[in-house]
Amino acid sequence: MTATPQQLADVLRPVKHVLLDFDGPVCSVFAGLPAPEVARRLREGLFATGEQAPAGAAEETDPLALLRLVSNARPDLAASADAALAALESEAVRVGRPTPGGESVLAACVRFGRAVSVVSNNASAAIDAYLSAHRLSGYVAGVFGRTAGDPSSMKPNPRLLLEPMAAAGTQPAECVFIGDATRDVEAGNAARVPTIGYANKPGKQEKLASAGAVVTVDSMQLPPLLPW
Repeated sequence: MTATPQQLADVLRPVKHVLLDFDGPVCSVFAGLPAPEVARRLREGLFATGEQAPAGAAEETDPLALLRLVSNARPDLAASADAALAALESEAVRVGRPTPGGESVLAACVRFGRAVSVVSNNASAAIDAYLSAHRLSGYVAGVFGRTAGDPSSMKPNPRLLLEPMAAAGTQPAECVFIGDATRDVEAGNAARVPTIGYANKPGKQEKLASAGAVVTVDSMQLPPLLPW
């Protein structure tokens, strides 16, 4: 069930620091350059010389999953695979689709004194490029993308949540994480940060709730009269 305004208000009232996922809550990264095409181009770029790709790589359509697969099977390719994907992500965000309400959430956080850190498995360079192009950089205190060449840093690893909290000097109880995938909720649980699940597709609400989201929403539009 989607959270009522009162339930959402109860979650948000103590928050000083918002940790915000990028792909989903802020924009749809691969709306214009589809994820399967990005995965294909990444794969062909890495193995263009005829070198055999790792098992399962040919069928993988999620570029982030492909990065993890290649890096695990071929650690020697981790850095080059990450750099190639970062370039493709930077291309993708130029034709990405803004999420309705995403900008208003950022603006509301700043207006009412809540710090915002973007926490994402995407490359920091791509996130920075999108925020700059859409004039959103001023709303964000920090961008925490995956560690270059180290896909183990990606969620559900809590590292990407722990880093912005340490940088801002905030505690888990003062934070909330907003994400649209079960791996986001798992990372929030591991970091002891309550997670709001953004159910932007059918069937996600149940999955996010089962993973442990404290509440779920189906829109990034903030209801009126929240405690912010």
